[in-house]
Amino acid sequence: MKTTALGILGAALIWAGCGDSTGLAPGEGQVSLSITTQNAGQAAFMQVAASDTLTDTENELILTRVEVVLREIELERISDDACDSLALDNDGCEKFETGPILLDVPLNGEVEQVLTVVADTGVYDEIEFDLHKVSDDDPEDAAFREAHPDMIGRTIRVQGFYNGQPFTYETDIDEEQEYDLVPPLVVDEMTTSVNVTLKIDVDAWFRTGSGDLVNPQDANKGGQYESLVNENIKQSFEAFEDNDRDGEDDD
Repeated sequence: MKTTALGILGAALIWAGCGDSTGLAPGEGQVSLSITTQNAGQAAFMQVAASDTLTDTENELILTRVEVVLREIELERISDDACDSLALDNDGCEKFETGPILLDVPLNGEVEQVLTVVADTGVYDEIEFDLHKVSDDDPEDAAFREAHPDMIGRTIRVQGFYNGQPFTYETDIDEEQEYDLVPPLVVDEMTTSVNVTLKIDVDAWFRTGSGDLVNPQDANKGGQYESLVNENIKQSFEAFEDNDRDGEDDD
């Protein structure tokens, strides 16, 4: 994975309720977020697991680059009396979040750490994030637009070859995603290596329900496979605790 996301993090990623990541204050622990495209449960039609080269009986799809924009990544704390009784709304009590980041998704099956944050101690049972269409005027996207002007109006961009012909696929889907963490993620003052992995099944994006590949070029805006691929993308994410970063749920 390239360091695109890390470059944005250095300047703009501030998680609500976070402290200095070089030292933990009382009541803080450290949590990392990683991404992978590993999928150990490949269906029978998959010829190559966790690869950038996909096939069916007649076609070959080579993915050379997959870019995804996420915003408002939130780790939700289990509700408790201390949080519920606050007189004022306190986002830092229940969640922490970040502005838009560009993930240059690894296509070799590796688990890549994309950020590390300091979080309030507690028990967290849900992770949320937005698949985010980059706005051309939202102030919260200003720094991102300056760094990645080619992603304005886009959420995801995929490049590669379909049966030897180059393609670029782009979508502007804007979708909130929520995933339960089972068992919940426990962060305490001794926590320095808790990791949540976000697994993206890009292998399923450009396939029909029967496993046949479709031409990504035909899934662009107005194409016959636009709805199919957008729905596949929405269903392709999974999140879980993965402290050894092997791309599998620790439970």
